[in-house]
Amino acid sequence: MPVLRDIGILVTPAPGSGQAGLRAIPDAALAWEGETIRWVGPARDLPAELAGWESRLAGGALVIPGLIDCHTHLAFGGWRAEEFEQRILGASYLEIAARGGGIAATVARTRAATTGDLRRRAESHLTAMAELGVTTVEAKSGYGLTPEHELRLLEVYRDLAQGPQRIVPTLLAAHIVPEDYREHREMYLRLVVDEVIPRAASRGLARFCDVFVEERAFTVDEGRRVLQAGLAVGLRPKIHADQLTWSGGAELAAELGAISADHLEHVSEEGIRRMAISGTVAVSLPFASLYLNSQPVPARRLLDAGVPVAVATDFNPGSAPSYHLPLALTLACTMQRMTPAEALNGATLVAAKALGLEHEIGSLEPGKSADFAIIDAPSVEHWLYQLRANACVRTVVRGREIWRSGG
Repeated sequence: MPVLRDIGILVTPAPGSGQAGLRAIPDAALAWEGETIRWVGPARDLPAELAGWESRLAGGALVIPGLIDCHTHLAFGGWRAEEFEQRILGASYLEIAARGGGIAATVARTRAATTGDLRRRAESHLTAMAELGVTTVEAKSGYGLTPEHELRLLEVYRDLAQGPQRIVPTLLAAHIVPEDYREHREMYLRLVVDEVIPRAASRGLARFCDVFVEERAFTVDEGRRVLQAGLAVGLRPKIHADQLTWSGGAELAAELGAISADHLEHVSEEGIRRMAISGTVAVSLPFASLYLNSQPVPARRLLDAGVPVAVATDFNPGSAPSYHLPLALTLACTMQRMTPAEALNGATLVAAKALGLEHEIGSLEPGKSADFAIIDAPSVEHWLYQLRANACVRTVVRGREIWRSGG
């Protein structure tokens, strides 16, 4: 039963105080028992009954909740570096897709990869993410696009959930219409609705159902069919919405009570208004805006309207080939005008809300999981301001240390 002492400052979201609300405790202590936080507060106020617990030292560093990456495409085959220069020279995402690149290229490489290869690659990514302080990772399918391959990706995530980090699986069989169904669009939709979604739900392989509502992907009406099929078997909706063009995805997310609408670079004012009413979380993905050279998510408009904004990486081999969530937080500050406090909330408590886990993770308070990171920085502001390869020196998940700098 450890007590973490010698904390320079502990910073955690303050529930009920808005996205900019943080509780900062200088010279703090944090006690946990098993997987659960028992007490947190100023070290001078540590209860007498905890004083004899095993002491661990934070070295005067910053302590924050474990970071939550609430939007990734974790398991995939190959990379798409060949598209990088094409975009620099002016080719758009949709133009590259029309040439057979984009998601379709990754689908082919993922289908060709062995299950063991997919698992080992994803494990290596998770290890690197743990070193950055990431303790929970949402992981989407979407690069299989057949019943067998989609379920295989979800099975990989099921296996990875036995590892140190918390894995939250999402079914994204409606990512695009695969090339082998290009002339049979309705047939593929029926396959997703009538077979893939029920099979994933009956086997407990997914928690959410997602759909990409966009040109060259799915229309609003098609997205509604997919997400309603997911709802019918207990999978809560998520939506890739309004990324490349306005598509009505945010409005659909609000209509169906989606837990999150992700991307939103081209969201409408009406979509923002409806999301604020429905309580849908906006998930900002700064790497996608950066790599596609597109306008950033209008985070200030969303926040001012009362929409909570999470921040995630969108880690994938094409439009966001990085899992560096702290860098994504810095980009959220510089590109989207989010404050450091709003960004940290976006990758902790708001991200937990985007996964329906806000009562378990996302802040450091008694009764929640002992997930935290120790950061070599004097404050949250300094951490996100000074761009470094990695400022995280220790990561703890469910009370167990999974990463320590230097061994």
